[in-house]
Amino acid sequence: MMKTVPHQRLVMAGDRDGLKELLRRRLVECGWRDQVKIICKELIKEKGRDITYDSMLSTVTSRARTLVPDSVKKELLQKIKSQLMAQEEKLKI
Repeated sequence: MMKTVPHQRLVMAGDRDGLKELLRRRLVECGWRDQVKIICKELIKEKGRDITYDSMLSTVTSRARTLVPDSVKKELLQKIKSQLMAQEEKLKI
């Protein structure tokens, strides 16, 4: 899978891990993680042993993405933009 240039720049600068940690914290704080756990439990209760990992993953992933609050998305996007702009400024010097 080919990664985007901004993604590569964040990885090279070591910022990617910090962004992942910020995202993880925000998702826990807003209750998203608990909501996803409930979805998983309901799906297992509904399907029982007939559910495969891949089936569960695709179902939960699509539903979980819609539950991410816009405020979390906006904050993360702003952090990414500011980090990329800061890197660009360093390159100009």
